[in-house]
Amino acid sequence: MPTIPTTSTLATPKWAKVVDHTRCIGCHACTTACKSENEVPLSVTRTFVKYVDTGTFPQARRSFQVTRCNQCEDAPCVAACPTAAMHRRPDGIVDFDKSICIGCKACIAACPYDAIFINPEDHCAEKCNFCAHRLEVGLEPACVVVCPTQALLVGDMNDPLSAVSRIIHRDAVAVRRPEKGTRPKLFYKGADQVTLDPLAARRPDGGLFMWSEQGSVTHQVPSGHPGPWNSSAAAVVSYDVVHRCPWDWRVGLYTFTKSVAAGAYLMPLLLAISGLLPWTTRLWGWTSALTALVALVATGLVLVWDLEHPERFWMVLLKPQWKSWLVRGGFILTAYGAVLAGHLALTMAGRADLTPRLAWLGGPLGLMTAVYTAYLFAQARARDLWQSPLLPPHLAVQAFLAGGAVTLLTTTDPRVVEPTVAFFEISLVLHLALALGEAAGRHPTEHAQVAAHHLLRGRLAAFYWTGVGLGIVAVATATTLPSIAAVAGLAALLLFEHAYVQAGQSVPLA
Repeated sequence: MPTIPTTSTLATPKWAKVVDHTRCIGCHACTTACKSENEVPLSVTRTFVKYVDTGTFPQARRSFQVTRCNQCEDAPCVAACPTAAMHRRPDGIVDFDKSICIGCKACIAACPYDAIFINPEDHCAEKCNFCAHRLEVGLEPACVVVCPTQALLVGDMNDPLSAVSRIIHRDAVAVRRPEKGTRPKLFYKGADQVTLDPLAARRPDGGLFMWSEQGSVTHQVPSGHPGPWNSSAAAVVSYDVVHRCPWDWRVGLYTFTKSVAAGAYLMPLLLAISGLLPWTTRLWGWTSALTALVALVATGLVLVWDLEHPERFWMVLLKPQWKSWLVRGGFILTAYGAVLAGHLALTMAGRADLTPRLAWLGGPLGLMTAVYTAYLFAQARARDLWQSPLLPPHLAVQAFLAGGAVTLLTTTDPRVVEPTVAFFEISLVLHLALALGEAAGRHPTEHAQVAAHHLLRGRLAAFYWTGVGLGIVAVATATTLPSIAAVAGLAALLLFEHAYVQAGQSVPLA
């Protein structure tokens, strides 16, 4: 059995891998060996080989790319994981602990290389870990052992005598998506740009790949590049595995209910601070806090529902990894819920006069509840559409939009309705302007441009434009028919949230 040579048994190695595409023949031995060694079930892979055919027959060539975890020095999945189930070892390997994985899929959303998946048998996140259990006993990873052409090499970057170290420092090598700043330790020698760049080759019509058919796969990342292609020659992906979006419609629903939870409290608070709503009214004392608390509970239930291991949701609060905005958001929601419960308790106890003092805490927490998701989405470093600096203020605007709508549906007092309509209209106009600006404006990367294309003209366009249309209806009817405008505004917000969340995940990453 091949073993790993080291110059010192005392020095901590820094493992890296080289894929030599001047030798790769696309035989898939690495994929099958990995499945056997790590008991990877059908329908998912820790490593796979993508085929891209370039040119037009008879002037054509086939390129391969061995795709797997890049063992990043600055791993986005590690920062995003709320329980440290994804963690970076001292030897540089990014490993995972299934015993504390809650199945939130934040690591999948964060990975720029589409290298992480949910194991369908144990419902935990999983990926290539360089066969760490073999390296620890001096053996090479299974894929390296079986490769018939020695296209796969693993070694210590700190060992100047290792083959991997010599190739990295002497030969021309490339990494995938260097602009993401992850400093990957998977290096490609002789790789073709049409395989390294997931947007350089179109995907086949109808999802018809070599040896496989993916057209009927539910919730699959679409082909989606509107063209022109990055490649100067005709290039098409001829073999690939299924790529699924990590977050489905429940995440869009969560952002919607969270906006309602924040806005139902913030809008009456804004009216009260402005002197337009007495602190003693039922709207402030009961309705605002109760509506916000119900929406907040719904938000929590949706979040737990989206977990692959909902029975482990408590780990977010009791075993937190503080770099994760999923953890920070969990504590923000918990603190906000405590304030809302305290508000209701004071009102029930006949001490509603103390609730304005509590608002000094509830107001900032409500605003943080509205906007923290922008930073959660920003940790999904591969999803360029979500990296907009306008997302935090947009989420704040959405909260006031939802709060205005809820207020209009829960009060008929003309002293309150008139100023609420004004704030509601302003929020709607700002939301529509930001929604159109984020989708139709200039985008700094091609990935963001492709995602915006899906939002405006692709499979999500119906949700997006229907939401925009309902928003315009809400603005037009707010003064004369406030209740109808409120319902239209909430529907517009829900449709936009769904379209925006799904569009951000619609660009192929591998």
